[in-house]
Amino acid sequence: MALIKLEDASFWYPVFDVAGRSLKASLMRQFGSDRSNGVVEVRALSDISLELNDGDRIGLIGRNGAGKSTLLKVLAGLLHPQQGGVKISGRVVPLITRGLGIHPELTGYHNIDLPMRLLGATENEIKRAKQEVPEWSGLGDFIHLPVRTYSDGMRARLLFAICTAVRGDILVMDEWLSAGDADFVEKAQARLNDLLESTRIVVLSSHSLDIIRKMCNVACWMERGQIVMTGPVEDVIPAYLKGIQRPVPVTDSRIATG
Repeated sequence: MALIKLEDASFWYPVFDVAGRSLKASLMRQFGSDRSNGVVEVRALSDISLELNDGDRIGLIGRNGAGKSTLLKVLAGLLHPQQGGVKISGRVVPLITRGLGIHPELTGYHNIDLPMRLLGATENEIKRAKQEVPEWSGLGDFIHLPVRTYSDGMRARLLFAICTAVRGDILVMDEWLSAGDADFVEKAQARLNDLLESTRIVVLSSHSLDIIRKMCNVACWMERGQIVMTGPVEDVIPAYLKGIQRPVPVTDSRIATG
């Protein structure tokens, strides 16, 4: 059984050496507190409570700066909240950091090992990926050339193939399919669909509401580091579209699905 449970989780980034009173005052008004040593704390998440269980496919929506990327990193275990609790049961596979563990001077083939280890792959999974990734990516002889020689499309194919070679219980991802040519997007979608079938919980952040509608059964609307609304996709998206036309008061909202 897979589980994600956040209870009043908050996360903030320290901003050091803020120059100028006007900038400091502006940051204070928007984001929060100031320490006596001059460090401004930019609060990215505020009191997030969220519970997801087997079968949940949740899409994070919201404008830039809403806190979606920070929440993804918390769920992936890349960031730890300073306040509140996080409980995650199951193996998490994050598809959110492009280029994690990739060294541009190494060949595509020799770049398979470290990213896989950072994703928590076993020795058997790494061995299998070294056979699978070159074939799926379609790089041909380029797999034996340094990654710095790759085009953006070739690099996208390599990275996507590596990250989707690991199977887990929980998939945390952002807009991977927004990059690459049409052939890549179609091929990647098919591979991703296969991955989703074996994944118990999916958390997806995307600006494409069509992708959210297609891949998710639950939507979570975020503003300024807080949850405005969670619920069925067909309820949240219309409310979001209406709400972004005017300022929306942020309220604490929780989700318990399963």
